[in-house]
Amino acid sequence: MQDSSTENDAIQERVFAFLTHKDTTRIDTHAASVFLQGERALKIKRAVRFPFLDYSTLDKRKAACEEEIRINRPLAPQIYHRVVAITEERDGSLHVGGDGTPIEYAVEMSRFDETRTLDHLAKAGPFSDELAADIADAIAASHAVAPRVETAAWVARVPFLIDGNSEGLRSGGHLAASEIDALARASHRAFERIRPMLALRGRQGFIRRCHGDLHLGNIVEIDQRPVLFDAIEFDPDIATTDVLYDLAFTLMDLLHDGQQQAASILFNQYLSTTPAENLDGLSALPLFLSIRAAIRAQVTLAKLKRPHADKAHIVAVARSYFALAQALIDPPAPRLIAVGGLSGTGKSLLARMLAPAIGPAPGAVVLRSDIFRKRLFGVADTERLPSSAYQPDVTDRVYAMLAECARRVLAQGHSALIDAVFAQEAERNAMAALAQRCSVPLTGLFLVADLATRQTRIGRRRNDASDATAEVAALQEGYNIGDVGWDTIDAAGTPEQTLANCRMAVAGEG
Repeated sequence: MQDSSTENDAIQERVFAFLTHKDTTRIDTHAASVFLQGERALKIKRAVRFPFLDYSTLDKRKAACEEEIRINRPLAPQIYHRVVAITEERDGSLHVGGDGTPIEYAVEMSRFDETRTLDHLAKAGPFSDELAADIADAIAASHAVAPRVETAAWVARVPFLIDGNSEGLRSGGHLAASEIDALARASHRAFERIRPMLALRGRQGFIRRCHGDLHLGNIVEIDQRPVLFDAIEFDPDIATTDVLYDLAFTLMDLLHDGQQQAASILFNQYLSTTPAENLDGLSALPLFLSIRAAIRAQVTLAKLKRPHADKAHIVAVARSYFALAQALIDPPAPRLIAVGGLSGTGKSLLARMLAPAIGPAPGAVVLRSDIFRKRLFGVADTERLPSSAYQPDVTDRVYAMLAECARRVLAQGHSALIDAVFAQEAERNAMAALAQRCSVPLTGLFLVADLATRQTRIGRRRNDASDATAEVAALQEGYNIGDVGWDTIDAAGTPEQTLANCRMAVAGEG
């Protein structure tokens, strides 16, 4: 069926009027209109044609609805249900899913609480660590099942993303052309540096048919779990990307909204649950994050064309995204941070709190010895290991694994933060040697607290990767730690006090 533009417009206006009731909420975007009524949502593709999508005929709109169900239902089965026809009956009346002639098609969905999308939640206050980790798990799960695409086309398209951003930012106005050009030059230089690595990642299977549009507004919390929705269905080429570029949209949005802690937790959780080869792709993150921020800037400026637009607010938001794009493309040099201390001194909590402050964004990669030991034995993070797993030869293997993983991270220009006891002088010396080999500065932090404090903290742990007990803490009192040679940090106070002390030490050695 081939519709004329005038017929399309007239039919859609009739359908939209039919679906509009006093208890209906209508939401319009550039490509769709969504009608919310009760527990149901109907999403209709608008009869439009853009360079990146074509919904100009009924057949094309039907196909797009079917593709939207195919792509999104595996991610959000509780939201997406079916494609339903809007029909014209013999008496001329319109019905949803009637027996008459289809004159339009809609995606039928369950309505969810629009205030629980992550963009709304981000403005309400800091995300919990648990929510950030759950978001990472949801994204990692989507990438695990996303089809691999054996193509070099996506890598070749990256320069066009950069140039497209530049063109869109110039046409949007309100930004200095010289700054736009400078961002483009820096982005192209970054791309040339990482092009071979991106090609390798393609051969390794990291280019996949992803969600494609993972900003915070396309993730919603339902039953206290994050759900990904509204994945790109209109162009598989746009959604075919490196998985880290897909992840970068969520990370960038969190950074922009002041959710640095959540971004760091999400980033580290994602890395811990996906193939280790993702560590070898971290040098792409500054460019990926910057491109995503620039896209947001130009999309924001496009809102100036809307009637009754709040121009001052729109320009301010666009400039904030552009400033973020500029900052992200010029990351700080990597660093190696080592956090040591006996069990119960608060190393792991400190590492989580300190990581967001260690650039490049979204923060240092946290490498925890307790987790590495569990992986070595192939057990779950919270499963207890026998005492034989803590023999000196096993511990040596764990520290060697930590050092090798940190080396891979540092080689990509990203910072690493190692969380381990570091009771032996040889273990601390190995960190100094690693930093020297990688030509990065080392900051060593050794936390101390009295035995009673340490045992109390250990007793409060639940579902933690550490196997330490109060008895282990008492035995550690007899360790001959020797000359630490690192900054000794009083960790007997609150976590916030320990963090403040460590931040001063880190800043002093930065």
